[in-house]
Amino acid sequence: MRNILYSIFILFILASCTGNTAKAPNQQSSDSLELKYAQGFSIQYFADYKEVVVYSPWVKGTVYAKYYLVKDKNVKTPADGTKVQVPLNTLAATSVTHFEFLSLINELQTVNAVCSPNIIYNAEINKRLKEGKINAVMMSGYNQNDPYAQRVAQAGVPVIFNNEWMETSLLARAEWIKFVAAFYDKEKQADSIFADVDKRYNDIKVKAAGVKNKPRIMVGSNFRGTWYMPSGRNFMGNLFADAGAYYFYANDTTAGSLPLNVETVLKNFSETDIWLSCNFKTINELLKSDSKHGLFKPVKLQQVYSFNKRLLPSTANDFWESAVARPDLLLSDVIAILHPDLLPGYELVYAEKLK
Repeated sequence: MRNILYSIFILFILASCTGNTAKAPNQQSSDSLELKYAQGFSIQYFADYKEVVVYSPWVKGTVYAKYYLVKDKNVKTPADGTKVQVPLNTLAATSVTHFEFLSLINELQTVNAVCSPNIIYNAEINKRLKEGKINAVMMSGYNQNDPYAQRVAQAGVPVIFNNEWMETSLLARAEWIKFVAAFYDKEKQADSIFADVDKRYNDIKVKAAGVKNKPRIMVGSNFRGTWYMPSGRNFMGNLFADAGAYYFYANDTTAGSLPLNVETVLKNFSETDIWLSCNFKTINELLKSDSKHGLFKPVKLQQVYSFNKRLLPSTANDFWESAVARPDLLLSDVIAILHPDLLPGYELVYAEKLK
């Protein structure tokens, strides 16, 4: 759930955002950016500009937003999109999930405003916040008709939507680095970075593909009487399949998360082997929150793991940041927990065993 709340869009603040001027564009397309997994955007190259299309996550087959990226502000672009001069010099990032993309293409220094500084893990961003080089802004967006984004756009500031959180696989989400890089003219660098992550992910995935024993897993935590678990089509559901786990809802086709009551979870998961993504610090804290947690087999066997290893006192968690761009590390964590013999000597990056 937290992932959704902080991953709606990036707000790029440019030095200028100009209207169309007299210089006529060359509208003959020469090429398009190759995408292997991502479904939420496309990039088409023209002689004088790049056309970046973001597709609606809510209405399939429709365009949510369109941008024309130009180096020369005098280039005339089609009227059906927003013209953006690139490379970007400054931006306000409204989601922590974007920092690792920017870090990987060496553009963190362009961030001059952020939302909710207390939930940011990235060390460089936090350093710049302390130095006063980054301001705090407040903006939220949870649907396709976000009024806050509309107000900013009406003020002449281009709002660029990054909907990586709506992709159904970890690699598709990670491939949005190409989207971010397009606004810095660094697509080639991003393509190389993603190709490396993709290879690492699939090389690790192969290790788990042939396992005969698939540990039964349960996921998440009880939050105010509701237990949210990923569906089989959710990117976390796909992660568990790639890691060689047996997950009760693996074949559920619902998008997003499944809201369950504790009784349903007990019925379907009380005899599982491992509990993943449990948002507590210790077994004792878990039991204190609800005595029913003691009825689950993983608690009895002390096979409970959180994704809180890289958690700051402020509650900022790197799991919500860099893991989006590095699914190879996240997959390695889960495989090391489920099948430790496949990755001997591996040190967990995001996951941590509750004690």
